[in-house]
Formats: sequence, structure tokens, C-alpha cells
Amino acid sequence: MALFLKSFIALCIACIGASSAFAQEEAPAFASNPTVLVLTTRLQNGEPIVKPWFTGQRGIGLSFAEAEMTSTGQSVIGKVASAISGEWSVENVDHVDRKEPAKAFANAAMGKDILLYVHGYRETFESATVSAIQLSQGIKFRGATAVFTWPSAAATLDYGYDRESAMWSRDALLDALVAAAKSNSGGRINIVAHSMGTLLTLETLRMFRAEGGELLMSRIGAIVLASPDIDIDLFTQAVERLGPDAKKITVISSTKDRALALSSQLAGGIVRAGAANRDRLEELGVRVADASAFGSGIINHDLFLSNKDVQQVIRRAIDREK
Repeated sequence: MALFLKSFIALCIACIGASSAFAQEEAPAFASNPTVLVLTTRLQNGEPIVKPWFTGQRGIGLSFAEAEMTSTGQSVIGKVASAISGEWSVENVDHVDRKEPAKAFANAAMGKDILLYVHGYRETFESATVSAIQLSQGIKFRGATAVFTWPSAAATLDYGYDRESAMWSRDALLDALVAAAKSNSGGRINIVAHSMGTLLTLETLRMFRAEGGELLMSRIGAIVLASPDIDIDLFTQAVERLGPDAKKITVISSTKDRALALSSQLAGGIVRAGAANRDRLEELGVRVADASAFGSGIINHDLFLSNKDVQQVIRRAIDREK
């Protein structure tokens, strides 16, 4: 099996080398420059920064940095294997900016469309950053890949701390979005938020629209909410506040999502938006992609990363908003 895998990868490399046009079209955007733009409200680890780079504690505000990613192997075969399997890790973090982080982010993404990933509950800095690049490779995004990572304790029993930390980070995310939207970049800001990160994203977009109106909202491309862990009533209220911009939203839902079922129990039985009736969601003017048929695992909460069909939903949502 190992020999077959090596032969297959070698064949892929040969095919890529034989056709530069194919390589340009199919290779992930980060293949030659594996960097993720980082926006975070986590506490920096050390001065200068060292692994694990950013902790689960709350920092003093927004920070910007660039995370250099590495594949499972430094060889060409290893890099191609990572592009196929999604096996990445953070090799280094530099260009940390705590003075003007929002401006630094806007400058780093200048002239490019942005894919901004907002993670969910129980995530470390590294797991969130790796998920961002996995998502980018999965949908073959061609612009700047970024992650907004808030202070998650990354522990099962710290759901309450995570939820409060996510909401505490609203102003920081707002500052980053405003700076990017006001820049002369010309690019669109596409947001993919997962689980608890959807609550942070929707609450921030409410403020964003109130502050910038239709002009700034025009710079926002697709808004994809994957397995949104948010009270359906709160979700309804937030979407209604977005008015006509609700049409930018695509909800990836699943009735087989066990994580949302547990969250609903913790919330007194109120259904989560990611497990709500499709008709109820569509009445709000959002698009709905029911991923129930694609769930074959026990939890089925991260299908946006593990299932290619679900990833194509994200790709189409971004293409629609170009």
C-alpha cells in the first residue's frame, strides 16, 4: 500500500510538471506560499513569540500575525501528500502587530479576495489555523487565506468560557472587517464561520452593517455558516437585522449533528440554527444546504472540512457573490 501511494504521488507530480496550465488551475493557492493571515484576541505566548504561539487566555485586544505553514514532509512528495490529505502544522509565526493590527491585516491582503475562517468551540490556535488552510485547499481558494481565532480554552467542560470569549471578541472582529472593507484593495471578504463562531460572526455583522451601511456591506462576499451553534430565535433576530444582506448567507445544516443536539440540551431544549427546519431558515431569506445525507460519522459536526460535497457548497456560495 505504501509503495502504491508513493507511486501515485509521483505520478501526480509528473502530471503537474507536464502541464503548467493544469498546475495553475488545480494547485491550491497556498502551494507555493503556505501562509495564513492571523487575526486573534488570544494572549501571545512569550516575548518574542514562541510555541504554542497564542494561548487560550484572553489578550489585551486584537493582534495580527502571519503563520507560516509546513507540510508533513519537506520533500516534493511530502508537500503533494499534504495537499491531498490536509496534513499541515504551524511552522512559525512572525510579523506580529499589536499596535495597528486591523490596518496590518488590510495591507497584507491588499488586492486579493479574502477567505476569513472563524472557528468554533474547543479549538487551539494551531487547530484553528490548520482548519483554515484545510478549508482553503478544499475549495481551491485563490486569494488570501485568513483566520480569526478567539480565546477558546480548548476543553470539553469550558463551553461557557468559550461562548463568553467569542462574544468578547466582537469589537476586534469588527475593527478587522471595517479596515479591510475601507481599504482600496478591491477584493471581497468571504467569511466561513463554524459552530460557536457563527454567533460571533452574526453579532459582528450586525454591528458592521449598522456602522458602515450598504457601502461597506458591498465588500462582504459570501457568508457561510457551517453547523451554526446559535439559538434559532437569536439567529432569526440577527438575520432580520441584516435586511437584504441576508441573501449573502448560506447555512450548512444537518439533522445528524450530535454536537448541536447536545448544545440544544444545554440551552434548555431550544433548537440550534444548524439543526432547524429548512423551511424556517429559508423564510428568513438565507440559502440552506442540508448536509444530513453526507454524515457518516458519530458527530458529523465538521462536514465543511471532511466532505467534498459540502465544500463545493462553500465554493459555489463564494462564486455567486463575486
